[in-house]
Amino acid sequence: PKPQNAITVAVSSRALFDLVEERRIYEEHGVEKYVEYQQKNENVTLKPGPAFYFVKALEHVNARLLELYPDDEERFDIVLMTNNHAQVGVRLINSINHYGLTIERFCMTGGESPIGYLTAYLTNLYLSADSEKVQEAIEAGIASATMFTANKDVAYSDTQLRVAFDGDAVIFSDESEQIVKEQGLDRFFEHEQLNENKPLAQGPLKGFLEDLGKLQKKFYAKNERLNCPIRTYLVTARSAASSGARVLKTLRSWGLEIDEALFLAGAPKGPILVKIRPHIFFDDQMFHIEGAQKLGTIAAHVPYGVAQKYRKS
Repeated sequence: PKPQNAITVAVSSRALFDLVEERRIYEEHGVEKYVEYQQKNENVTLKPGPAFYFVKALEHVNARLLELYPDDEERFDIVLMTNNHAQVGVRLINSINHYGLTIERFCMTGGESPIGYLTAYLTNLYLSADSEKVQEAIEAGIASATMFTANKDVAYSDTQLRVAFDGDAVIFSDESEQIVKEQGLDRFFEHEQLNENKPLAQGPLKGFLEDLGKLQKKFYAKNERLNCPIRTYLVTARSAASSGARVLKTLRSWGLEIDEALFLAGAPKGPILVKIRPHIFFDDQMFHIEGAQKLGTIAAHVPYGVAQKYRKS
């Protein structure tokens, strides 16, 4: 599809593939040895990385869309966005072809930061294993997250893309989270009830949830609601009775549907995510990312909002 019609997902090579050993060589022996190693092993297929099954699921959605709308270009376009050197490209291409992935656009920046290219590629979502680049992208206003590999292997659905989002500082702004951190839970509950009918401001991943919703509606229009290959989840530490109404009313005011909303009232998210088995789970707090990872969920950290300040301190 043409970039202006597509939902562009830019993925780094370390998010798409497992390059832990290659990264070690780069850090211990420098760029020349790294490039030499990659060229020597260019016919050795790379193992899947944390974003691999998410990308596979995006491609399944594309296949279904092509069946229903053969002339429509509104579908996912995956771009490999990496600061690797072009000499490493052959191994990446060989691995992509081995797995039958459709990734036609490559951006290899030879050691320079790829962030400037994200805007040029009209990127809707950027996934990387490099937290500094993700922070840079978030500051440039691009929906981005740092990928983390799960500590256990689990089976993912190969017929339905499942995406789980935290609420505050991910889909929504961090306005309410600031009150929790600075004034405590009681003040937060009071604030949310007073502002129940005032929509929350948008967070960094609202646009991507919107993109998923647009594609879901294409399936609904063809009477495929029950067989839709996209399912979205809100997994929030908020409690339903005290602070849930504002969240649901905000989504309604934006004209967005979420398939499942799980209000956990501070309980751990990991066990719920095991049940959902999302291809990706977005959260702004490393505490929740680590809990999800331990139980086998591929988690993506969104470095946005007040929680980052508290984490650093």
